[in-house]
Amino acid sequence: MPSKSSLLVLVTLVAHSLGGAISVPASTSTPVVENSSCSTTPRTLSNFSDSQLPDPFTFGNGSKVVTADDWACRRNEIVAFIQQYESGFLPPKPPQLSGSLTGTTLSVTAGGVSGGNASSITWNSSITFPNGTAPANGWPLLIGLDGGSIPVPSGIAVLSFNVDNMAQQDSTASRGKGLFFDLYGASANASAMIAWTWGVSRMIDVLETIPVTTSKLDLSKIAVTGCSRDGKGALTAGAFEPRIALTIAQESGSGGAACWRLSLFEQEQGSVVQTATEIVQENVWFGPAFDNYVNDLNVLPFDHHLLAALIAPRALIAFDNTDFVWLSPVSNFGCMSAARTVFQALNVEDNFGFIQAGGHAHCAFPATQVPQLDAFFSKFLQDQSSANTTDVFTTNGVWNGVSFNPSDWITWTTPSLS
Repeated sequence: MPSKSSLLVLVTLVAHSLGGAISVPASTSTPVVENSSCSTTPRTLSNFSDSQLPDPFTFGNGSKVVTADDWACRRNEIVAFIQQYESGFLPPKPPQLSGSLTGTTLSVTAGGVSGGNASSITWNSSITFPNGTAPANGWPLLIGLDGGSIPVPSGIAVLSFNVDNMAQQDSTASRGKGLFFDLYGASANASAMIAWTWGVSRMIDVLETIPVTTSKLDLSKIAVTGCSRDGKGALTAGAFEPRIALTIAQESGSGGAACWRLSLFEQEQGSVVQTATEIVQENVWFGPAFDNYVNDLNVLPFDHHLLAALIAPRALIAFDNTDFVWLSPVSNFGCMSAARTVFQALNVEDNFGFIQAGGHAHCAFPATQVPQLDAFFSKFLQDQSSANTTDVFTTNGVWNGVSFNPSDWITWTTPSLS
């Protein structure tokens, strides 16, 4: 296999703006990136080919990530790659955005953009507040895609977000349907999951305009969760929305915590798992451009270990269920092993967790995993710094006879970034 550094030719560059978290207008087909001191970031790479997992610590031009500031720029590059090749483009905050919190109902209205049949869209989400008096800083908030399916400790508010309302996901015929596409147009190249992420961000925007004395919410302590397809969405939202402090991805499978290359390898070893070529024929979780790459995964300058790595140094815990082979157990384990190296490089390994087990129904949360889940809630949403999240990385090794050696796929040396 040729070296990455000899292959990478930058094709298209997108400039960063100097202010705000979002840097491009919604009407363009340019990836949204986060503000940093980086001057440019590539959208695509010409002649890239890698049958292994791409190195998190090598830029598109072949230079190495050696500092934490370098990682911030590499992160921007990965954000642009994922939008260009897989997810479609995430629009920024629209010019018109308003909303209110009345009782337990959050209402959001967005408008002021061209492209769709609607001049504005409105959606409501319900929030379940804990009993008792809120802390001075407000309650931590968990955003559950379709409500979520995990046990939530006391003292945390839960917002239930109807993602189907924002972007439908019944089949491939759902492309371009939902409130997001009413606003931006049915031909917008955003995937359903990017549309959901946009909705999550807009709800946070509105909540930020409401005084804590009214909202009773601590917006520095936000988590997101979902299971199965919603687990894929939770991982995407956590990766793209930097205001999310904790991401909890439950049984997300291929297109979530699994890597495309590893799922294909797993299938080639005789395991019946979901691969990229199959998933794009099932639903609209990914943008239409991704169809062009599912038969040649080696040209992707990323895989989902890098999607998960976008969350670092914020917190992430992923859960996998080996009783359901189609979730790709080998791919989940290998992909999250690779993502973990970025947390290790940033000296925040305790901010990362992965638990792979069986013995329960899909999206049912086993009691044996509650202590680890509670530890992540306690540490990252409830300011309990003594909560133990060290070495939360376990597997039952039930891989359906597939032999897997991580060193065959994780070929880089993990640096220490400061």
